[in-house]
Amino acid sequence: MSLPSTSRLSVKEKVGYGLGDTASNFVFHVVNVFLLTYYTVVLGLSPAAVGTMFLVCRLWDAFSDPLMGAIADRTQTKMGKFRPYLLWFAIPFGIAGYLVFSVPDLGDAGKLVYAYITYIFLWTIYTAINVPYSALMGVMSPDPVERTSLSTYRFVGAFSAQLLIGMAFLPLVKLLGEGDDVAGYSQTMAVFSVIAVLLFFGAFFTTKERVKPKKGPKQSLGGDFSALSKNVPWIIMIVAAILTLSNVALRGGVTYHFLNYVVGADDSKYFLFLDRTSFFYTTGSLAFVTGVFFTGWVSRKMGKRNGLMILTILNGLTFIAFYFIPTSAYTTMILVNAIGSFLAGPTPALVWAIYTDVVDYGEWKFGRRTTALAFSAAMFSQKLGLAVGSGIGGWMLAYYGFKADVAPSQETLDGIKIMFSIIPGIFGIANGLVLLGYKLTDEQLETITADLAERRKTDE
Repeated sequence: MSLPSTSRLSVKEKVGYGLGDTASNFVFHVVNVFLLTYYTVVLGLSPAAVGTMFLVCRLWDAFSDPLMGAIADRTQTKMGKFRPYLLWFAIPFGIAGYLVFSVPDLGDAGKLVYAYITYIFLWTIYTAINVPYSALMGVMSPDPVERTSLSTYRFVGAFSAQLLIGMAFLPLVKLLGEGDDVAGYSQTMAVFSVIAVLLFFGAFFTTKERVKPKKGPKQSLGGDFSALSKNVPWIIMIVAAILTLSNVALRGGVTYHFLNYVVGADDSKYFLFLDRTSFFYTTGSLAFVTGVFFTGWVSRKMGKRNGLMILTILNGLTFIAFYFIPTSAYTTMILVNAIGSFLAGPTPALVWAIYTDVVDYGEWKFGRRTTALAFSAAMFSQKLGLAVGSGIGGWMLAYYGFKADVAPSQETLDGIKIMFSIIPGIFGIANGLVLLGYKLTDEQLETITADLAERRKTDE
C-alpha cells in the first residue's frame, strides 16, 4: 500500500464525511426509536410477533454483511473502492426507509408479512451503503489521530440528525397526518428519506480516498476471514458492539412507552412546539451532541479504550438510576437523561476510531488489510445487537401484557420501567467490563502506524 503525500484532512472533507452519518440517521435512528412504537402502538401488531420479526430478519445479515464487506474490499473504480456505493445506493436507501413506515391496510397477517419484506429490504440496502461508508474512514487517512478527529465529525453529523429527529419527528407526524398517525408516519418518513438521499450525495462529492491498495496477487476470502478471526482486539470490539446496540435498541424502543404510559402522556408544551416526549428526546440529543465534542479530550487524557470503558459504565449507571426516580419527577428525569447522554457522547466516535485501529493491527500482524470486511462484521454485530434489544423489547412487552388498545396494568407499567432502566443499565455495565480484554494501547498503535508506513514505502 502507498502512503499519501499528506494525512491531514480539511474541515470541509471532515464535514462532508459526517454528512453520510447524518443521512444514515434520518432513517436508522427513526427505525431504532420509533419503529417498535409504529408497529405495536400505531398499527396494533402483536409485540411478540414484532420482536420475533426483528430477530429472524437478522439471520440474513449473517450472510449479507460479510458478503458486502468482501465485495467492497475487492471493488476497483476510478472513483475509489468505497465512495461509489454512496452514489449508487443513496436513492434505494431513501426508498427503503419510506417503505418501512408505509404499511398498507392488509389486516394483521398481511401487515406483518409486509413488515418482514420491507424490514429485510431496508437492512440489505443499509448494508450496501453503510459498510463502504464506514470503511471509507479507514482509507481517507492513515493517521490514527486524524481518524479519531474524522470519527468525531462523523458522530457530530449523526447526532445532529438525532437531535433534529427528536425535535421534529412526532410534531411532524401530527402536523402532516392531521390526526391520522398512519399517514403522519408515512409522510414524515418521505421527507426524511429525501433529506437522507441528498446528504449521501453530499458525502460522496466532498470526500477522497488516499490509502491505496498495492497491486499484487488477490487475497482469498477464506484467508481474510482466517486473519480476522485471529484478531483478538477486533473480537473484543465485536462483543462490545452487541452489548452496546442491545442496550440502545431496548431502551430506545420503549422510551415512548415509558414516557407515555409510565410517566404519563402530557400534551402541554415545554419549549416552543415540544411536548413532554419530544422535549425528552431533544434535551437528550443536545447533551449527546455536546458530549461528542469532548471526544478528543477524552482520547488524549484517558486513551481510547479507557475512556470508552469508563464512560460506558457511567452511562449504564444513569440508566439504572431511572428505576429509582419517582414517575412524578419529570425534571429529574430530564437532568439524569442529559447527564447520561453527555457521558455517552464521545463513545461512538471512540468506537469507530478503534475499529480503524484494529484494521491497522490486523494488517500489521497478519499482512492482510480487510477494511470493509472488518467493518461489515462490526456492523453485523451491531445489527445483531439491535435485533436482540428490539426482540427483547417486543417479547417483554408481550410478557408484561402490553396492548395498544388496553389500559396498562401496574404489572405492565413496572415491566416497562424495568425495560427502560435496569436491563439497559446491565447491558451498559457489561459492555464496559468486556473492554477490559482490549489490550491494544495507544503507544502500541504509534509503533504499528510507523511500521506500516515503512512497509508501504517499500511497496511503492
